[in-house]
Amino acid sequence: MMNQSISDPINKVLFVSVHPDDETLGCSGTILKYKEAGDSIYWLNLTGVSTDHPYGFSKEFVDIRNDLLIRVSEAYGFERLINLDLPTMMLDTFSMSELIGKVDAAISEIKPSVVYIPNRSDVHTDHQVAFQAVYSCTKNFRKPYIRKIMMYETLSETEFAPALLENSFMPNCFIDISVFMDKKIEIMRMYDTEIMQNPLPRSVHAIKGLGAYRGSRIGVLYAEAFQVLFEFL
Repeated sequence: MMNQSISDPINKVLFVSVHPDDETLGCSGTILKYKEAGDSIYWLNLTGVSTDHPYGFSKEFVDIRNDLLIRVSEAYGFERLINLDLPTMMLDTFSMSELIGKVDAAISEIKPSVVYIPNRSDVHTDHQVAFQAVYSCTKNFRKPYIRKIMMYETLSETEFAPALLENSFMPNCFIDISVFMDKKIEIMRMYDTEIMQNPLPRSVHAIKGLGAYRGSRIGVLYAEAFQVLFEFL
C-alpha cells in the first residue's frame, strides 16, 4: 500500500476520461486535491454525442451535454479541457492506430508529468479500447516528462468486469479525499442523466460507500484508490 502525497513537486497532471463522468466517479477528490495544492490540472475526454450518431441524439441533448462539459471543467478549475468528441459506444469501430494518433497528439501538447487513466479491464468496450490507446502513448523513452501513470476505478464499469484474476483491480495507492467528498457529490449531481437512484452503482449511496471502503484501508473517512502502473522517482 502507498498513501501518496499530493504535495510532491508535480507540475502538470492529466486526467483521462472515456466518457464524461468517469473522471468524477474515479478521481474527483484527487483532482480537487491536486488543484488545491497548486498543481496544473488538465482534462482529456475521449467521447461525445452528436446528432449523426447511430443512437440518434437530439440537438438539444448534444447542446446540453457540450455545455455540461464546460461547466464541469470550470467546477474543477482545469487549465484546459481537450474533448476528442469521438462517437460514444463506438471506439471499437476505429483502428487502433487512428485512436493512438489522436490521443498522442493531445498528450504531446500537454506534456503531463502524471497521467490518470481508466482501468484496463472495465466491462465497457469503450474503456478497454481507450486504455490500450492511451497506455500506448505513455512510453517513457518517447515521453520522458511522464513520471507516473495511475489507473483508476469507475463505478458501474470496474466492478462489473468478469470475476477472473486477469480482470482484477488491485489498488496500491490510496488518496485521502475526506474533505472533498461533498464537492465530489456536488459535481456528480451535475451529471443528472448519469447519476442513479440509491442503491445503484452511480448513486450517492454507492459513491460514498466505495469512498468509505477505500478510506478504511488507510484509516480516513473517504479515499480514492488507484493502481500505480509506472513511477519514476
